[in-house]
Amino acid sequence: MLSDADVDNKIPTQGLRYADASDSEYYILLTKDKKPICRTRCLNPPEHLPHHWNVNDIVPTSKIILDGMSHCFLSPAPECSRDHNEWRRFLIYLQGRDMVAIAKFKFWEFYILPPDQTSNFTNIRVAYKMEKTRNASNGRGHGESGRSCQVVRPTATKANINDSPTLPVNIVKETVSRGNACIQARVSDTSEDNFSPVLKFSPVVGDRLSSESTIETCSRPEPRAVKQAGPLEKNFVRADPSYLQTLGQAHSGWIFGAIAELVDNSRDAKATKLEISIESIYFKKAGKDIPMLSIIDDGHGMTHQDVVRMTYFGHKQPDADDPNRIGRFGVGFKTGAMRLGKDALVLTQTADSRSIAFLSQSLNQGKDNLEIPIVSYYRKGQFMELDTVVQSEATAKYNLKSIKEFSPFNKYLIGEKAGLFQDKCTGTQIYIWNLDQWGSNYCLEWDNGLNGGSSFHQGDILIRSRRIRSRPGQISQKVPLDYSLRSYLEVIFLVPRMKIYVQGSLVRSRPLAKSLNKTCVETGTIMGKSAHLTLGRCQLEWEQMNCGIFLYWHGRLIEAYKRVGGMIHNGDTGRGVIGVIDVSDLMDEGNGLVWVHNNKQGFLDCEPYARLEEWLGKVADEYWDNKFDSLNVVKDGALYKPDQEWVQCNKCRKWRMLDPGFDTKSLPVEWFCYMKPFEGLCDLPEQKVDAGVVTVSAKRTGYDSRENSLPFEGIATIKVEDMSSDSIGLSRMAEDSSPLKRIRRGLPRACKKV
Repeated sequence: MLSDADVDNKIPTQGLRYADASDSEYYILLTKDKKPICRTRCLNPPEHLPHHWNVNDIVPTSKIILDGMSHCFLSPAPECSRDHNEWRRFLIYLQGRDMVAIAKFKFWEFYILPPDQTSNFTNIRVAYKMEKTRNASNGRGHGESGRSCQVVRPTATKANINDSPTLPVNIVKETVSRGNACIQARVSDTSEDNFSPVLKFSPVVGDRLSSESTIETCSRPEPRAVKQAGPLEKNFVRADPSYLQTLGQAHSGWIFGAIAELVDNSRDAKATKLEISIESIYFKKAGKDIPMLSIIDDGHGMTHQDVVRMTYFGHKQPDADDPNRIGRFGVGFKTGAMRLGKDALVLTQTADSRSIAFLSQSLNQGKDNLEIPIVSYYRKGQFMELDTVVQSEATAKYNLKSIKEFSPFNKYLIGEKAGLFQDKCTGTQIYIWNLDQWGSNYCLEWDNGLNGGSSFHQGDILIRSRRIRSRPGQISQKVPLDYSLRSYLEVIFLVPRMKIYVQGSLVRSRPLAKSLNKTCVETGTIMGKSAHLTLGRCQLEWEQMNCGIFLYWHGRLIEAYKRVGGMIHNGDTGRGVIGVIDVSDLMDEGNGLVWVHNNKQGFLDCEPYARLEEWLGKVADEYWDNKFDSLNVVKDGALYKPDQEWVQCNKCRKWRMLDPGFDTKSLPVEWFCYMKPFEGLCDLPEQKVDAGVVTVSAKRTGYDSRENSLPFEGIATIKVEDMSSDSIGLSRMAEDSSPLKRIRRGLPRACKKV
């Protein structure tokens, strides 16, 4: 072992002890400033490895280029408790400051890398490279019976050739034969390679030499005996910070798809309330107020392991298809947040933990590798402290400092936002700033609406461009769902249960299947799987010249206004007709694989989807021909009222059918089951209506209660299938026509007879 006086860059190579293939346990003494840190064990040492490493320098990771280097691993082999403590202190220092410790020798350079956040400090990666030098020999090989002399030397580089006229001594040479091997020390000269031929072996996985080796033969060439490799090194992918911007391009076509990813996460977390808003906040680093998007739910929150998993770039997909869960690809948070803005902070709390995660392009600008600070706390009631089981105190302080430096969140703002958990106990808060821009302004614009809970003008978040998404056959230029977040969230879920607030006002969910006129349910079989399509006509969509099928997967809207059949070729065909279908079973390939894009805004091009399109077109055309394409005489301006009117309880989130003729405009903004006209309990199940059943009101639209009452009372329930097309037309005219007024005959009152 070396003395303290020999631990610098000028130590002679004669004083070094090198690793040998026979060393089963290879120990290395690690020192800094000639003071011991810890005795370590190298798990897969390269050949000729020194036994004593002195750390000459410690530099940031960003200043080191590690591409192309080989790696070995160091594990602690302490001889006393002091070694154990110093080993941990040394690694915590590297980890907390993202630094690399460098030990240099004449022919070697070792880079001790900082451990990962989840590391237990047992196996530490060390990148190394061997200084490339030229080697030549004046001696000739002395032939012996059955032997050949071979010299292993590193390949020369330009730096070695030009830097020094003299070459290093004591280059180790191996003589190999079939029966035995000998090792000879030999002094190199300054001439070029005098040996021929030269055999080159390219480095492979598990090779212990970082550079390409050349083998010089002194007599007849024979294959070099290959040393048995140690444990194979694993190649890990390095994520460049620019990859965050690439992830955001998954929703480049429609920014609301990015918000939908975060809404899906809240639904999967069993949240009952979700608040989405954009507010201004002062950012000290920018020196001004900036807009910040916040998405806050009251779900079950995430543990430290969940947060780490969320920051992974994808994860293993589940083996089974869970119909109650939307997320499955492991990229939703990253693609959604990075499309909305450059920086995102996550504050989440469970029953016994709280974590803060920071996904930032600003923090990682100019870095070679992606850094995601995470700080986790252990929570017991009102008591909270750093969780040192999953992180060191130094790491937590370093990460918290990075968050405060590159975000508007200082300790006071973090405490203020954490205070929102007091009433909810658990949940997740996501804050996004440096929002995506549209020219000189932001891509999103927001309106807080009127105060006082007015339903006339509620707050909304809009896409500034107001562009309509491209759909085959679409001619309408008024599709609020494409640029209004409130309109999109009204129909995002097939069975809406979660209360969603946009800019502080409640979004009134709109169950499409329950709000159609002349409702018809068609059932079919596609590739051995059943499909149930609900068709009907919607007055609002008729006015806006929209139509098409809404396709849901796991209860979440994937495609809207998908035109099929004759709708594609004729703007008037199917006008106002809306279809609703859940294709979860059909789009399930089995073994957990699904035919859904990872951005959840479309389906893959596959046979089930092609068959589905064909079936939808056929059914929609038949529905249009039977219900609306016949010639019926109706009053101009007739309205297509829904077959039933529904209202959702603000507590149990169940849908209740309203009495026929009930004025929906009289309903309050927040309605509960105990109110009129239901006047029941939340425990009662939802009402179901058979397909094709229409509830006809006892009063005509426009009927004034102050006038004389109708000559009949009661409610009639009619089967649509039993009605002829003529009777349907007359019924619609009777229901939707305004009261006729008597036409005055004769001259105007202002005229007088002469």
